[in-house]
Amino acid sequence: MSSPDTGLPPAPAERESLGELVGDLAQDLSQLMRQELELAKAEIREEAKKAGKATGMLAGAGFAGYMTAVLLSLALVFALGAVLPLGWAALIVAALWGIAGFALYSNGRTKLRQVAPKPERTVESLKEDAEWARHPTK
Repeated sequence: MSSPDTGLPPAPAERESLGELVGDLAQDLSQLMRQELELAKAEIREEAKKAGKATGMLAGAGFAGYMTAVLLSLALVFALGAVLPLGWAALIVAALWGIAGFALYSNGRTKLRQVAPKPERTVESLKEDAEWARHPTK
């Protein structure tokens, strides 16, 4: 034991050994890395779900657009054929479906751009961890 008037450090029995400190640090770092990995996995799963939904929407829009274009095009061509020559009627119908296809494509592309492939929260958390490791007293 140290006496109050000598100013000596505490006796070795009162302090943790260097091995115990290193062991505690290794255990804490291991736990931190496991938590960061779990966070990254959760973020990637979440973003993959978003991408899957957007891709499904694009595929569904493409199929629905195709089927609609075929069936309604035929009906509209024959309806316009009563007033115009069939060639002009078919050209008008094709232009209308081109506009519809472009609108579907633009909407799906916008949704796909909202998907973030990088796990943002994990990256931010790792930056905070690195800052803390550099300056643990802050």
